[in-house]
Amino acid sequence: PLGGLFLTAGVDVQKDRIECEIVAWGRNKESWSVDYIVIGGDTARSETWDRLDKEVLQKDWVHANGNTMPIRVMAVDSGYATQDVYSFVRKHPQAIWGASGARASTPRTVVAIKGQERETSLILSVSKADAGGKRRGLRVWNVSGPVAKMELYRWLKLEWPTDRTLPFPHGSCHFPEYGEEYFKQLTAERRITKMHKGYPKAVWEKDPTRNNEALDCRVYARAAAGIFGLDKITEQKWKQLEESLGVGIEKEPIAEETSVEEKTVTENKKVIIPKRKSIKAKDPYL
Repeated sequence: PLGGLFLTAGVDVQKDRIECEIVAWGRNKESWSVDYIVIGGDTARSETWDRLDKEVLQKDWVHANGNTMPIRVMAVDSGYATQDVYSFVRKHPQAIWGASGARASTPRTVVAIKGQERETSLILSVSKADAGGKRRGLRVWNVSGPVAKMELYRWLKLEWPTDRTLPFPHGSCHFPEYGEEYFKQLTAERRITKMHKGYPKAVWEKDPTRNNEALDCRVYARAAAGIFGLDKITEQKWKQLEESLGVGIEKEPIAEETSVEEKTVTENKKVIIPKRKSIKAKDPYL
């Protein structure tokens, strides 16, 4: 979509399949679900992960203005098939995390994430992974599932203006015409209060009649956006992202060539024909 300025992907791993949602993010945390992909296959086999790489991560996605864009950050849940996830993440470029915050140093970065129940912030911490008993510098991003879900459910309840000339509210979520099953999965959990050691505690409870992979994938895609810097992007960076895609850049009209007769009429005055300008904006995250 025209307002989508960068892409992230959230990946949920099951025994017999990998599910993935690609989400476009724009100003004011507005989002568009670009695609939802299910890759069937035993996740203990490398060919299943190769398909995720070739069919999703390495794909160039077409923007509404005709340019293409990569997935900036793919977040893969490491709660299941942990070592397989680590192996996949290790094969791809890792981001460089500077003192000013997280920023992807390559167009396609893959990170391992792990869901936590703490509600202090979306991105809780970054820890080193113990991959097969050896620490090799692989990082795991600890993400608060409750924070991401609360935010998403608030966004899903937003009322949109009936006048389509008005802007959508901050955080508005847009979806293609997915089937009913997708939306059942996206809303498969609810926040309830239970007593824990004599005190009330808010917890998220899953509807036992529904799957929740779509919800998990959206949470992971949101975490990937947070890792990319969605919550910290400045106006200058938004403009640079727009320029990198050519959004909002008006092309100069190309002057028509002057004919021989027209040159005669102008008393042989020299007519300079402007050259076509090529617009090549720099990508602020490369």
